[in-house]
Amino acid sequence: MHRISAQAPLVRASVEADIPAIAAIYRHHVTTGLASFEETSPDLAELARRREAVLASGLPWLIAEDLDGKVVGYAYAALYRPRSAYRFTVEDSIYVAPGMIGRGIGRSLLTALIAETTGVGYRQMIAVIGDSGNHASIALHRSCGFREAGRLRSVGFKFGRWVDSVLMQRALGPGDTVLPRDRPSRG
Repeated sequence: MHRISAQAPLVRASVEADIPAIAAIYRHHVTTGLASFEETSPDLAELARRREAVLASGLPWLIAEDLDGKVVGYAYAALYRPRSAYRFTVEDSIYVAPGMIGRGIGRSLLTALIAETTGVGYRQMIAVIGDSGNHASIALHRSCGFREAGRLRSVGFKFGRWVDSVLMQRALGPGDTVLPRDRPSRG
């Protein structure tokens, strides 16, 4: 658990009891925004299954709590692709509760996620940002060292319009400057 400052959210590992709060945050993003290309919100059991799959792969699923202990955001890292050549690359996902964007929650989560995945040996982190108009997410990632790696134009169709994905990338630890010795350690 860590808190960057007295006003910053507490970032900690998620627990099963966080699933309802995670579901509420994600439901908002699925039903009102383009950060996720899902069009139907998954139920609690499906979100619990997804969380367990991330944790079983040795990767973090983090929660941000406000000063009152309320879950105000979450983030996780997942393997970027299943093929073995991608074994040093993860993809981040970050969701902040409605009305809480712009308060440093996303930055606290992303900073912790970068530190945790770097600490176990991952070398690259990819952000697949839904909607090229998602300026807040693009700016957050840029401020944390990500660079735009490309755009996939009109790959999603949601809310009656075509939507782009913005690909951003940052090195973790030594990145590609040193050859890895072995697979990243997993839990």
